[in-house]
Amino acid sequence: MSDKTQEFDFIVVGAGAAGCVLAHRLASSGAHTVCLLEAGPKDRSLLLSVPAGVYKASSSSKYTWLFETAPGPGIGNRSIPMPQGKTLGGSTSINGMNYNRGHSSDFDEWSRQGNRGWSYAEVLPYFKKTERRIGSYDPRYRGVDGLLPVTDGDWRNPVCDAFIEAAHTFGLPKDIDYNGPREGAVGYYQRYIKNGWRVSAARAFLRPIAKRRNLEVLTRAQATAIVFEGKRARAVRYLQGSGGAVREVRARREIILCAGAANTPKLMQISGLGPADLVSGIGVRVVHHLPGVGGNLQDHYIVHLVVSVKGGFAIDTRPRALVGEIGKWLSGRPSILANSPSLIYAFANSRDFRSKPDIQVDLALGNYSNELLERFPVLKAGAYQLRPKSTGFVRAVSSDPAEAPIIQPNYLMAEEDRQVVVASIRTLRRVFAAAELGGHIVREELPGPTVSSDEELLDFARESGLTAYHLSGTCRMGPESDPEAVVDDQLRVRGVEGLRVADASIMPTVPSANTSAAVFMIAEKAADLILGHAPPAAIRVDEPSENSTNDVFAREPAVVE
Repeated sequence: MSDKTQEFDFIVVGAGAAGCVLAHRLASSGAHTVCLLEAGPKDRSLLLSVPAGVYKASSSSKYTWLFETAPGPGIGNRSIPMPQGKTLGGSTSINGMNYNRGHSSDFDEWSRQGNRGWSYAEVLPYFKKTERRIGSYDPRYRGVDGLLPVTDGDWRNPVCDAFIEAAHTFGLPKDIDYNGPREGAVGYYQRYIKNGWRVSAARAFLRPIAKRRNLEVLTRAQATAIVFEGKRARAVRYLQGSGGAVREVRARREIILCAGAANTPKLMQISGLGPADLVSGIGVRVVHHLPGVGGNLQDHYIVHLVVSVKGGFAIDTRPRALVGEIGKWLSGRPSILANSPSLIYAFANSRDFRSKPDIQVDLALGNYSNELLERFPVLKAGAYQLRPKSTGFVRAVSSDPAEAPIIQPNYLMAEEDRQVVVASIRTLRRVFAAAELGGHIVREELPGPTVSSDEELLDFARESGLTAYHLSGTCRMGPESDPEAVVDDQLRVRGVEGLRVADASIMPTVPSANTSAAVFMIAEKAADLILGHAPPAAIRVDEPSENSTNDVFAREPAVVE
């Protein structure tokens, strides 16, 4: 397709997890032309391919939107860095690569809120469609024919193994598939890494169709406005390159926004969709009053405990050690270079590991400097509430598309969130004190043993917590009776025509998980909705018994018409 082509059947804005899947499905149908707009550059850097490159790539202005949250009243008026992917693959090119769907009840809750077709039984086929599970699996829950390889972490470490054993003694099952019938467990993360390489959404979904004549991928093309004719979305204006010309592409059928939970509502607001007072207040003509655009922002707020360990278990960054790890990586052997930053997961209860999970624990190794600037190996355990009650907003501050929006998650504003964060710190301390870790831990570095009362622990959480990078909910899906709903259960933007949203923005509630897996699912379902395909048969699975194992199940799934 030539560079002069300016009209397409579909325009997809944003080449992240959702945009790459949608571009693949829409173009692969063969019947339609597709234009995919990405504000960032191509994903050609080695930093975006070697998993360990995440540490530098996620702080690069070339490949990320270096957003920050607004000062948070619940966290001592601090601002927190909030980088979001800005390259082909979006945040899947800079994130931690962990694959985690969430609990079945998350999606049943979406359905309970009036969103038809979004129950767990109905979205499970879309989860399966995306993935190519490599490792043991239950075919009722897992897919093996998709384009996204999902592998088990293969790099082992004694202190990580000891943490798993300690959590197990407190009641958490181990060695099960947390993306299968049970979530509450502890073990090594599954991730989209294959043969030592990150498999981003761009690598999995765009590269196989790169030469299709009906697909145009435009990089360094930042969308600046959705153009409406009356109430119908007809085109997207975009800026080609830094300081380049403003151009326009037209859509014969639909425009689909996949720019993420910060940029999607911002683009809508500066295009005339959103709360009328906000839109007019930034000098934009109101196309349609949609009060929910930018509201309902949810995120996971993570607080880390840090303990020093002995035995050299941290990531060794000395040149000699790195040469050895590079050699392992090049030969295809397990290497720290081919790992996610978070090695271990635990889905647990903040007060009692034998009860229903309400927190996710991420375990990582690293180095740490105290006030004397001495570096020593540490174990970092971060915990966040799976279903936070605090909500915030995203707001454009002007009509200038180059100006970052206000991102205010309102962390720890809800009383329940404050209770859970304090309880999770106390519970992690009990695990660290377990006999299984006794031969490894030297002492607690943060918050330190002198921090002991509930008030002191909460103050520590306010002062040290960070984002888990799971922004969602800012264009939430809901029934017509919900005045704050931005899209219907077909992902169509209410009050206008020819416009949909298909990214983490539409989530009514944040899943109890890392969010990329659910975004892949949303895009798979969106493709069927847009193309008018009948949904796959729902897959109803029985609740697991207490004696469920992680063995491969021989029986076929129960298919419900």
